[in-house]
Amino acid sequence: MGTENKGYPNFPARPAPSSSPFASAPPPGIPPQSGGPPTGSDAVGFRPFPPSASQPIRPFTPSGPPPAPTVGGMRPAQPSPFVSQIPGSRPPPPSSNSFPSTAYGPPPPPPGATPFQRFPSPPFPTTQNPPPQGPPQTLAGHFSPPMSLRPQQQPMGPPAQTMTSGLPGANTSPSPADFNMAARPGFQQSMPPVTQSYPGVGGLQPSFPGYPSKQVSQPPPMPFQGPPGPPPVSSYPPQIGGFAQRPNLAAQQNLHPSYAPPTSNVQGLVEDFNSLSLASIPGSMEPGLDHRAFPRPLDGDVEPNSFADMYPMNCHSRYLRLTTSAIPNSQSLASRWHLPLGAVVCPLAETPKGEEVPLIDFGSTGIIRCRRCRTYVNPYVTFTDSGRKWRCNICSMLNDVPGEYFSHLDANGRRMDMDQRPELTKGSVEIIAPTEYMVRPPMPPIYFFLIDVSISATKSGMLEVVAQTIKSCLDNLPGYPRTQIGFITYDSTLHFYNMKSSLSQPQMMIVTDLDDIFLPLPDDLLVNLSESRTVVEAFLDSLPMMFQDNVNVESAFGPALRAAFMVMNQLGGKLLIFQNSLPSLGAGRLKLRGDDPRVYGTDKEYALRVAEDPFYKQMAADCTKFQIGINVYAFSDKYTDIASLGTLAKYTGGQVYYYPGFQSSVHGDKLRHELARDLTRETAWEAVMRIRCGKGIRFSSYHGNFMLRSTDLIALPAVDCDKAYAMQLSLEETLLTTQTVYFQVALLYTASCGERRIRVHTSIAPVVADLGEMYRQADTGSIVSLYARLAIEKSLSAKLDDARNAIQQKIVKALKEYRNLHAVQHRLGSRLIYPETLKFLPLYGMAIIKSTPLQGGPADASLDERCAAGFTMMALPVKKLLKLLYPNLFRVDEWLLKPSADHDDLNNVLKRLPLAAESLDSRGLYIYDDGFRLVLWFGRMLSPDIAKNLLGADFAAELSRVTFQEQGNGMSKKLMSLVKKLRENDPSYHPMCFLVRQGEQPREGFLLLRNLIEDQMGGSSGYVDWILQIQRQIQQN
Repeated sequence: MGTENKGYPNFPARPAPSSSPFASAPPPGIPPQSGGPPTGSDAVGFRPFPPSASQPIRPFTPSGPPPAPTVGGMRPAQPSPFVSQIPGSRPPPPSSNSFPSTAYGPPPPPPGATPFQRFPSPPFPTTQNPPPQGPPQTLAGHFSPPMSLRPQQQPMGPPAQTMTSGLPGANTSPSPADFNMAARPGFQQSMPPVTQSYPGVGGLQPSFPGYPSKQVSQPPPMPFQGPPGPPPVSSYPPQIGGFAQRPNLAAQQNLHPSYAPPTSNVQGLVEDFNSLSLASIPGSMEPGLDHRAFPRPLDGDVEPNSFADMYPMNCHSRYLRLTTSAIPNSQSLASRWHLPLGAVVCPLAETPKGEEVPLIDFGSTGIIRCRRCRTYVNPYVTFTDSGRKWRCNICSMLNDVPGEYFSHLDANGRRMDMDQRPELTKGSVEIIAPTEYMVRPPMPPIYFFLIDVSISATKSGMLEVVAQTIKSCLDNLPGYPRTQIGFITYDSTLHFYNMKSSLSQPQMMIVTDLDDIFLPLPDDLLVNLSESRTVVEAFLDSLPMMFQDNVNVESAFGPALRAAFMVMNQLGGKLLIFQNSLPSLGAGRLKLRGDDPRVYGTDKEYALRVAEDPFYKQMAADCTKFQIGINVYAFSDKYTDIASLGTLAKYTGGQVYYYPGFQSSVHGDKLRHELARDLTRETAWEAVMRIRCGKGIRFSSYHGNFMLRSTDLIALPAVDCDKAYAMQLSLEETLLTTQTVYFQVALLYTASCGERRIRVHTSIAPVVADLGEMYRQADTGSIVSLYARLAIEKSLSAKLDDARNAIQQKIVKALKEYRNLHAVQHRLGSRLIYPETLKFLPLYGMAIIKSTPLQGGPADASLDERCAAGFTMMALPVKKLLKLLYPNLFRVDEWLLKPSADHDDLNNVLKRLPLAAESLDSRGLYIYDDGFRLVLWFGRMLSPDIAKNLLGADFAAELSRVTFQEQGNGMSKKLMSLVKKLRENDPSYHPMCFLVRQGEQPREGFLLLRNLIEDQMGGSSGYVDWILQIQRQIQQN
């Protein structure tokens, strides 16, 4: 009987009891059933006590806590929620339940069944330590029995369901005899064994050489637990499958901040954490765990909103995300947290359509700021003395209110004009800065292009694509009519271009002396675009033709960079570098390195990942000083030393775009879109950023692409919506005395329109004395962003192994500390326990270790590829980084065959799948999307009609030679519109589309299989092994 309450899931009714006393794992050869809740006759919904007429079932109501059960007589003959799984005790399931085998393993769950469901944690009521509440949250059906406490009366609510519903061996209800089984001393509840993951389809080979098969390492034998009593009976209805639902306490929290449901003295301690059972099946060597029940972020990044209701005036989390929204009140508590304490800031994050950051002009009043700490006025300041004074929320200083800003206060102490003052009601505002915030007049937007024209640049088509793209973007460059533009090209010599508006054609001047650079016409190399538009267009039209016969292989990159700096250092601006080969002449010339395999694995290995010549870091420092931001576009198929070139972008707040083996026919679209985005997105020029926070805490280290000008001032010559910065907090005082702390991010910059502006984001977080509360308010996305940056930075000063081990050790320490919090009150046995907020942390930790900058050894990624990925990940905002670490995998062939509307929401139509080979069915068509590339995987047994509709006459050819384009039929149009939507979801990069057919090696392994991070690959652990390793280390003393 399900509840009728709106917003609460309905639970299936109880089926007739089965005659089988034990529900066992299926015998070998039967594919395991899916992890979701089964329907029909297979649904399990038994009660721990037989119902009687005198005990009516009442639906669960959210209005208040259910009454605690009273003590009654002993009832020994009651079914237990424990479902034992003894191999061989049940006949094979009927054929109607079996699924056709898949390409790489067991079938996907049936429609509607998900491996787990996630539920938001309720906002915590108080900074004190709340009493445990809510039902036990476990995975794998493992309930922790209380110590000799036996509830005796049937609780109110719908029938209790074990978590094993829908798992193999769970489609029978236990008889009363099961109670004796559950109470046997030393009996360990566990999951069915994991089956081999490559049964194959038809005549397929069992697995691809070198590609993963699910192998599970054996966990160490766990100590036997004491004789368990019957399981705790929860007062709330449990949830089927995956994670149990926590009760909705919203109504109760209105009564009193520390109110919790009353607990009976016989009700066992309720578990307020999640757990994975990692025990072994008694008498067998198989670990009893179901990897399909492991937590996976299939809903993408879910931003924390636990404080959105409590502090509605905070800035949105897209601008500022703390690693935990509960700040520790002492250094000793912070040291026990073990996870990074800090934040990720994206000051110019794009707002959703229809939303805008309010623009405020204080006019002659001047900007309202604290006299002592320079905090900007914000929603958390308080007004006193009838509105004549205001108290700073960060340093508590009492400031005078200027006469022009004065307003009377109402009876509650609120200003009468509060609703007309966005700076007093909104967490994010943009303030127009007066002249005292300018060192010089605001600079115009400046775009300067430094283009390699050696033979490889012209032959690959790079020069033509760049020239066409720049020309197509001239109308959309921000800042018209103030925008300025200039060009230098180079091979073994430097070529300058006079683009004075009085000329009809640009004049080219060649400088051959690379040691003593001079500017031939200093005033006409950088011109106003609106005045010299015809000359600039004539130059861009003729540029590819000018060098089409060039056979020069040299690259005087260093001297060209110096020349560009000399042109730009009067005003600053954005320098875009297009480099096609290893710099070989003049200052900054580089030599081939990294080809000696003996260096890898030694202490000298990291030197390959940092700039070899100090010239690059020095040039970056000089450019930052003169407000020049650098973006590097690198194209070579040979070694170009991205480690050195990328240093220019790293310290000037820029980014690196890498196109290995560039060919305009293949990579042209990607370059066009990404260069156009770089040129036309709104950019903040000559910016500096500072973060202020409350007394007793400060930001101690910063991580990302920027130059630190002083201990807390970040210099950003050019910044935009695609850049994020991570930072770590430290406590300066041993004990914080305030109840809350405040954070204020201030970005002072010049807008393209010529205004000097200040973007201000303000946020508040409570101070807590309880470590459990810090875990409950943790933000996995922010923690993972900080971890990724720390690991990449560590790889620049240590071996890759050290960087990988550091991540694992941090996760182990954090989960060990969390386990210690609960070990006293609960029997944890062999379970891995973790808070709801951090259920994806182990998986993301493994994903960081398997990411391009940190994975494997020299054979797994080229040196340039590794460094380029590192520079990119250092700048990515949280959502984009999480998608890169755990990409989307969709099955689309079934969707293509269904009629559907154009405006379908992708999230409702396409369900994300776990990143494992067993998710792939050889009869299916799948899309893999990590934000940087799209891979279309055609199963070997995909219907030829679908392949022909999508690929045309080439559908049977090797897919590396097939061009993906619209074929003029409905199915092809539908797929192309899907690809377009996926690209539009995140315009910051343009994912290239790759086609691959099952079995096409090595392309399939390179493009897809090695990115299925849950599988074992090239010596790295799969998800199951990783969890077992972490659990093993947690349990070591």
